[in-house]
Amino acid sequence: MYLIQIGFLDVRLVDLFDIAAVSFLLFQVYKLMRGSVAVRIFLGFLFLYLIYLVVRAIDMDLLSSILDQFMGVGVIAVIILFQQEIRKFLLMLGKTPIFNRESIFKGFWGHDENIEEKVKQVVEAAKSMGGANTGALIVYSRDTELKFYAESGDVINADLSKRLILSIFNKYSPLHDGAVIIHNNKIVAARCVLPVTEKEDLPAQFGMRHRAAVGMSEATDSLILVVSEETGQMSITQNGTIYHNLSGNEMTEKIIEYLTEDKKALGEKFDKIIKDELTSDLEKKEEGDTGKVQTAS
Repeated sequence: MYLIQIGFLDVRLVDLFDIAAVSFLLFQVYKLMRGSVAVRIFLGFLFLYLIYLVVRAIDMDLLSSILDQFMGVGVIAVIILFQQEIRKFLLMLGKTPIFNRESIFKGFWGHDENIEEKVKQVVEAAKSMGGANTGALIVYSRDTELKFYAESGDVINADLSKRLILSIFNKYSPLHDGAVIIHNNKIVAARCVLPVTEKEDLPAQFGMRHRAAVGMSEATDSLILVVSEETGQMSITQNGTIYHNLSGNEMTEKIIEYLTEDKKALGEKFDKIIKDELTSDLEKKEEGDTGKVQTAS
């Protein structure tokens, strides 16, 4: 069955769905690469492919054969050139609830009863370090321990506390140079090395500490707290975006919102299931009572 018929052009319902799906994928690819060097690489690759089509059309055999060899390994070239973007896309898919069963169980039985108290301790430590112009880089991970990045530093696995945070980032501490990773109210590791973003549109006021925070938020589903050594201002990066010069309350709210996001969504879903079951039981009971009344009459 055709929805539209214009001469030789026949458009079916599945064609419209196909176009919508491709448009959605292209939009997601654009969002992943926006503001990074990957956009220019993609445009260069596209321009080279257009040249290849033109060369084939005008029968330039030698140049066509050279470009044909290059296009033959195009998939491998794309994987190499866009490995960060592909990694981020797969991470985005892996965040869907159907694949994230570990976080589902944590939503009901997770050890997060002291989240607010622990977050306030970290924020208080950040405020103290900001007042003393001591730089800090703190990574919050909600779902995983980020073992790959934790192993680049010194594994600690210690209970989270304000004093321990201040001790780690003390200028005379051997652990102060690098990032701290926090997972499940524990300091997993310190002095960790983070990936640096390739974005070229970051303001000049942001140094390597901020660029590492943005790079980590691009590569993983984590939230990073940054304390500037130069200005003492506090910032948060998430999904490649910097929220700059935040107050203590703003930081506390944002971190708690990040840590409890999955649990809230799961709680709402669980409440809906219970509500639907109660509604269904009530309807069945009302139908049974109606049947009894009719029988009696």
